[in-house]
Amino acid sequence: MCSTIAEGLCGRGVRLVILDLDQDKAEKALGEVCRAGGEGLAIKANVLRREDLQDAMEQALSAYGRVDYLINGAGGNHPKATTGPELPFFDLPEEAVRFVFDLNFVGTLLASQVFGKVMAQQGEGVILNLASMNAIRPLTRIPAYSAAKAAVANFTQWLAVHMAQEYSPRIRVVALAPGFFLTEQNRFLLMEEGGELTDRGRTIIEHTPMARFGEPSDLVGAVRWLLSPEAAFVTGVVIPVDGGFSAFSGV
Repeated sequence: MCSTIAEGLCGRGVRLVILDLDQDKAEKALGEVCRAGGEGLAIKANVLRREDLQDAMEQALSAYGRVDYLINGAGGNHPKATTGPELPFFDLPEEAVRFVFDLNFVGTLLASQVFGKVMAQQGEGVILNLASMNAIRPLTRIPAYSAAKAAVANFTQWLAVHMAQEYSPRIRVVALAPGFFLTEQNRFLLMEEGGELTDRGRTIIEHTPMARFGEPSDLVGAVRWLLSPEAAFVTGVVIPVDGGFSAFSGV
């Protein structure tokens, strides 16, 4: 999702600093950005290590002099934090639950501290978090992920108020709540090895009025709007991009 968002921002004059735990993945994403006409840096960083984020921030400032936007896209689930016939809720390993919660929430908080401090000094900027439809309507089988994304949504609202009141009303904090996007992280839940939908996947499609999973490109327009001056009076919101899932009662 984030690499597609990065490509989608290229034509808007945005210079991108791409952080990833895997340097090769960061370089690959930057390569796509450059092929799309953009420019930027690729930096290996662990969002759960403040020193990594601090180093990335210093590299960004050294190269470009300021930080206008922060997109907190690190996240994901873990099979061992997912309940099922062979792994009941009561036996979920603590380390797996902590991994999922920390990756999705603590990573967002730490990055917001490091890069948000630069925005506070500048007096302007936008922090965009990736929450999830799980933050609005918790889903079965993934308690740690649902709880973490709910924390991201709540933190988005809290930080929006804090930054506007304590530092500058020109610092905005917003979030997207993607619906069901088919990714490598959730494919095992939604698709059989043969390519057929799982029972869970069919249920999702039946409850999505647009009758499909989302594609990463579906996020680009919303991101462009939320980062743009046209959204200058928009802060503390969590915008669903879900094909109507949150609007459908099932009846």
